[in-house]
Amino acid sequence: MVVGKLRYSLGFVSVALVAVAGLSAFQTRTMPATLVVLDTGKAPAIKAATQIPPGWQLKVNSGQPDISFTDQSDGAAFHFRSSKSSFALERSVDIDPAQLPYLSWHWKVTQLPKGGDFRHTSTDDQAAQVMVAFDDRHILTYLWDSTAPKGTMESASFIPLVHIFAIVCRSGLADANKWLDESRDVSADYRKAFGKSASHIKGLRLQINSQHTGSSAESYFGEVEFRTSQS
Repeated sequence: MVVGKLRYSLGFVSVALVAVAGLSAFQTRTMPATLVVLDTGKAPAIKAATQIPPGWQLKVNSGQPDISFTDQSDGAAFHFRSSKSSFALERSVDIDPAQLPYLSWHWKVTQLPKGGDFRHTSTDDQAAQVMVAFDDRHILTYLWDSTAPKGTMESASFIPLVHIFAIVCRSGLADANKWLDESRDVSADYRKAFGKSASHIKGLRLQINSQHTGSSAESYFGEVEFRTSQS
């Protein structure tokens, strides 16, 4: 991961650690079997001017963000388009991964950043990634990478105090242009990455970037939720 993006991620952790009023639904004592954190079924509640879902914030690292809400025959989703830019939707949560260990999301990629590969700072671009921040300044980032093989798991930290571990869920164009469902055991991934039990989850980020390769990328995110079981 490039230093610029890691500064961005450090800000992500800082924001996630701030207590946010009105998040009582995310308190561990009231955790349901399924907790939806991005509900694409609530289109009327989206701020028309910004196309930002309720409870989320737009975070821009570089360039011009392009996010819109779309409700087509294949489902409702948030549409991300990047042209030499880096931006994300982000929200604060308070989730105990021991109670809700599975993170599930629905995504589609239609354009990959040309030559993107998170393993090299000069090509560290992805059409889509899901970042999970914990209250101990550790981050898991789930990637749809252009080049790094599916299943790649390695550290992506290059600055003090923040520990980022990347997991490639999808790679290349083999699965492009179709909706895919992902489900990850965040608690197990955390233990594999950092060698200890996962602390509370304090933030979630949906991100796209193509500024390092100077190219373009496009992706869609549907519903995102935490669950007690994988299905």
